[in-house]
Amino acid sequence: MKIYKNKNVFEEALDRIRFIYDEFDNVVVCFSGGKDSTVIFNLALIVAQEKGRLPLKVMFIDQEAEWQSTVDIMRYVMYRDDVQPYWYQMPIRLFNATSYFDEWLYCWEEGSEWFRDKEPIAITENNYGTFTFKDLFVKIPEVEFRNEDCALIGGVRTEESPGRQLGLTGSPVYKWVTWGNQHYSKNRNPHGKPHVTFYPIYDWSYTDVWKAIHENNWEYNKLYDAQYRLGIPVPNMRVSNLHHETALQNIFYAQEVEPETYEKLTRRLQGIDAASKLGFEDYFPKKLPFMFADWKEYRDFLLEKLIEDEEKKELFRKEFRAHDRDFGLNDKIFGTNELQRAHQAHVSAILANDYHGTKLANLRVTLDNTRKRRARKKYLEELKYAEAQAGN
Repeated sequence: MKIYKNKNVFEEALDRIRFIYDEFDNVVVCFSGGKDSTVIFNLALIVAQEKGRLPLKVMFIDQEAEWQSTVDIMRYVMYRDDVQPYWYQMPIRLFNATSYFDEWLYCWEEGSEWFRDKEPIAITENNYGTFTFKDLFVKIPEVEFRNEDCALIGGVRTEESPGRQLGLTGSPVYKWVTWGNQHYSKNRNPHGKPHVTFYPIYDWSYTDVWKAIHENNWEYNKLYDAQYRLGIPVPNMRVSNLHHETALQNIFYAQEVEPETYEKLTRRLQGIDAASKLGFEDYFPKKLPFMFADWKEYRDFLLEKLIEDEEKKELFRKEFRAHDRDFGLNDKIFGTNELQRAHQAHVSAILANDYHGTKLANLRVTLDNTRKRRARKKYLEELKYAEAQAGN
C-alpha cells in the first residue's frame, strides 16, 4: 500500500539526501550514465552545494563495452570542478550472454584491444579483492573508507521491480530508513562506522525522472533520444553495457545507433554479430515453434541440444525443477496457467546462456509476489463470503 504525502517526490528526495549528508561524512554518488543516476547526481549536487560539501564524490565502474553516449555523459560529469571523480577502469570480469564459447569479457585486460584508451583521471588498479562487478559496490567502500563511514547513493526505483518494492519498503536498514541496504555494519567495523547504500528516489516513476531532467535542463545520456526515435517504450529504455544477459536487446539496434561501438564490440567478443542478426523474436520468443507440443518440450530440447557443458546443464535443470514444482503448485491452488509462462521464460534463459540465474531469479521474485497477491485476494474473498453468510 502506498502512502501519499503533501510534498512532491522531488522535494522529498532532496530531504532524504539532506538527511544522508547530516548522518555521514562520506557521501558517494553511484553514477552509471543512466537517467536515474543522472537525477541522483544532480540532486546530490544541489544538497552538497547547500551544505558546503563540494566537490561531490562520484563513482563509475567502467565496464569497457559501454555506449559512446554513456562515455560522453560520464566525461561531462567527471571532469567538472565540483566533482571528485572515482572513475574505475580496472580489470573486472563480465558475462557475455551472446556466446557459449567466449563467456567472459575481461575488461581492461592487458594485451587486449580495448574499446578506447583509459582516461587520465582513471583508477586502473583493482585492489579490492574481487573481479565481480556487483561485489565491487561493497568492496570499494571497504577499502577506500576502511575506518570511516560511507553512504553510497544509487538510482534504484521500485517501479521497475516488485521485488525491489518489497525489499525497499519492508524493514529499516539504517535508523528508520527502509530505502537502502546496509553492507558494512557497525559490528564488522571496529570503529563503529556504517557503510550503507541509499536509494532516495525509490518511489519515483519514470515520468518523474524525465520531468526533473527536462524542467531543470540537466544534461543526460543522448542514447535515450535514439531509443525514442526507434520506438522503444520509455520504461524499457536502458543504457547499460551491451552483452549482459539482461541487456541483449541493446545489440539489436547498436549497429544502427552507434556503428563504431558495434564494430568494436564484434572485434572484442564472439557471438555479438550472430546475436544481432537473430534479433528480439529469436532471443525472446513469443510464439511456440510448430514442431513442439508445448514450451516445456521446446525448453528441454534446447537444453539438451544447445548447452554442451554438463555442469551448466545441471545448473539449469536444478532451477527448472524448482520452478516446475512451485509454479505448478501455484496453478493448482489458484487455477492459473503460470507454469507454461515459466517454461517460456526458461527458453529465453537458455538462449541467453543465463546459467548464472539472473533471469531465473527475477522469475522467482515474480512467482513469489504473484502468490502473495493472489493468496491475499483469495483470503479477502473468503472473508467477505463468510461475513455475508453470517449476515444472513
